[in-house]
Amino acid sequence: MSPKRNTWQREAVREALGEREGFVSAQSLYSALRDAGSSIGLATVYRALADLAVEGEADSLQQEGESLYRACTPGSHHHHLICRNCGLTVEIEADEVEEWARSVAASHGFTQPNHIVDVFGLCADCSR
Repeated sequence: MSPKRNTWQREAVREALGEREGFVSAQSLYSALRDAGSSIGLATVYRALADLAVEGEADSLQQEGESLYRACTPGSHHHHLICRNCGLTVEIEADEVEEWARSVAASHGFTQPNHIVDVFGLCADCSR
């Protein structure tokens, strides 16, 4: 799949997403862009975020029926620790998860396994 054309709207979404620490909804990102004076539309924000996720420039997850997005390092396979309270997200590499995924897939006759692992808990600050 060829990358999408890099428009000012797409670049604005990429930049705004990169400024956020944790996962953010399209609506929240749209509001922040509008508050900063952008004329971008909500549908454009949704499309840009979905495209960034497909292309590996953003992580996405579902939480309470809503898609949330976070800028990530393209081309690096990783997992996340995510605070259920404040949304703090830490990228982690987990070789044990990789081995487990291959082993479980193979034991059931599956090949070429792909997986997404997000671990939810409370960060140190929220645990206090």
